[in-house]
Amino acid sequence: MRDFRKYAVWNLAMELATDIYGYTANFPKEEKYGLAGQIQRAVVSISSNIAEGASRKSEMEFIHFLEIALGSAFELETQLIIANRVGYIAELDVTQLLERLHAIQKGVNHLISIIRK
Repeated sequence: MRDFRKYAVWNLAMELATDIYGYTANFPKEEKYGLAGQIQRAVVSISSNIAEGASRKSEMEFIHFLEIALGSAFELETQLIIANRVGYIAELDVTQLLERLHAIQKGVNHLISIIRK
């Protein structure tokens, strides 16, 4: 069994999740079960799927969960852009969040490529 806590990309995803919760706390109350909830679920899904995949016995299963994590990362990217366009997250903030998210996306892709070798 792999220790998911040792993966740098898992730690980056955890830090991003913590920060995202701070931003969504400031969304309008009517978004609690709308965009805010979707953003929270997507960001939590990234680190959760990395962790779940690490618990699997085969490399193929691990890769499967990493691909789900990657999908959640792209889902989150779209949702953050929407949040910016509707005025819930400022341009500068969303730019910084997206830079961090892109590093996570690259990290997950890199981990997948390492496991495939």
